[in-house]
Amino acid sequence: MNEHGGPGTPARILVVDDDPTVAEVVTGYLRRAGYAVEHAADGPEALRRAALRPPDLVVLDLMLPGLDGFEVCRRLRESGPVPVIMLTARGDEEDRITGLETGADDYVTKPFSPRELVLRVESVLRRTGATGTAPPPAVLRAGVLAVDPATRRATRKGVELSLTLREFDLLAYFLARPGTAHSREELMRHVWGWDFGDLSTVTVHVRRLRAKIEDDPARPRSVQTVWGVGYRFEPGPEEGAE
Repeated sequence: MNEHGGPGTPARILVVDDDPTVAEVVTGYLRRAGYAVEHAADGPEALRRAALRPPDLVVLDLMLPGLDGFEVCRRLRESGPVPVIMLTARGDEEDRITGLETGADDYVTKPFSPRELVLRVESVLRRTGATGTAPPPAVLRAGVLAVDPATRRATRKGVELSLTLREFDLLAYFLARPGTAHSREELMRHVWGWDFGDLSTVTVHVRRLRAKIEDDPARPRSVQTVWGVGYRFEPGPEEGAE
């Protein structure tokens, strides 16, 4: 069930937390769920481990000594598209938004249920690897944008986009449903797989996605805001047929 990257190969999770009690509980639950788990007690150690053997997912505490979780997340994202779930003891919305803006794909606020964290990990990993024997989905195209769900590559004008896991899923969802208005609740349910959660998560990811696909993110023409509803994808005139 918890395979990633090939039959019989368990997904590798790097847990980064300086609290030995939290780290022990989290690693224990993840190992019992079938994952291969490593632990790093601080940011520099986490970056060294990730560089030596890139993990399939990182569970990252925000409040780390020296190099905090924000900076660790930024550096991880510079090295590649590894998914990051951020742990934070802070309830402040600004911290959650900052975490998402630095590239985190999800966050869990302490205190949390270890079983909930395992479910979040499963949800994220499920979106990073092909499962089952169904034929690969077709490449989605809209003007100069192309998304290949099978290889998880997205391009704009032939140039590959550097997207986080959720940004990719969000763009794919939009491209598959052009001209349709989507509420933030719907996007959270279908893209994140959550029936409830902080809707600012969707807002932040839409803003990040616009910064990467729009000519002028301040005046978006592709991912348009539908006031009182949510968002709609409309390939604009600048995205004429290739």
